[in-house]
Amino acid sequence: MSTAYECPILVWMISLNRNYSQEEYDACYGLVKDCVTNVNVTYKPQDADSFRSLLLAMLPLLMMRHRRIPRAKWRDCVTNNGKHWIEQDDLPPEKFLNSMIGYHLAQDQSLLGMAMTQGPQKKVVNIGLGILMLKVPGRIPLSSYIESQQHKLTPLELAAITAAEKPADVLRRLCIILTLKSSYARAIGQSAAFDWARLEFDVDKKSATADGHALTGWEFRLYRAKLGVARGIEPKLVEEEYQCCCAFFRGCDDLKFVWYDDPKQLETWVQFINIDQMTKVIPKLSA
Repeated sequence: MSTAYECPILVWMISLNRNYSQEEYDACYGLVKDCVTNVNVTYKPQDADSFRSLLLAMLPLLMMRHRRIPRAKWRDCVTNNGKHWIEQDDLPPEKFLNSMIGYHLAQDQSLLGMAMTQGPQKKVVNIGLGILMLKVPGRIPLSSYIESQQHKLTPLELAAITAAEKPADVLRRLCIILTLKSSYARAIGQSAAFDWARLEFDVDKKSATADGHALTGWEFRLYRAKLGVARGIEPKLVEEEYQCCCAFFRGCDDLKFVWYDDPKQLETWVQFINIDQMTKVIPKLSA
């Protein structure tokens, strides 16, 4: 039986806390072009989405640098359904099989993230990360937003979401369900066309099913992230909040929902960095 100690989970998150400069874009672009061979990013320095893609591609470099493993000593591999893992060179045979690092990258708005774990390749690729901003997009009413997401929900989930009295609680419940589903779908390597309504999460009863079958063996870690973000020509600081969920298949006999509301507990496995911290270490990431 698998335990939390066998494949420990770590998450790195980048806060896009301010606007970026041309110099910072160029430095990130050069690093990704030279060191991340599995990513093809077009040079678009004025495109914020392009900058997000560059920072996201840099996260595996940061993680491996943190482990003091030179770039020339590891390879980024991928399964047929797009699941990534990293293999390291120069390891003795008895350590090689358990040295695989599976990871998944995710993003939404001002928050980027990478969830990773280490162990046998067949286990570590089953990890996924879901990130969703706790905000109704645009200026549409909350009811319209829920209606636009209804095709992803089951009747039971929709009833649980709309049963909340306060609009903020309705939105939070919706985002919890959506991040649970997105993290699971990404953990198993499903495409964007995957029908999320095939999944059903009953958070109150701590149960979940896929096509009517119980999702045993899965661990879902849920937490929220609050960011201070400066935006605009004359930057004004605004607060953004995100719902996050990390899914991992441990192969145990039950299903676990683990809530991290205590910042100190969250810090034991989730690390937040910003643009300044990320760009500062660029010279070291190619080594």
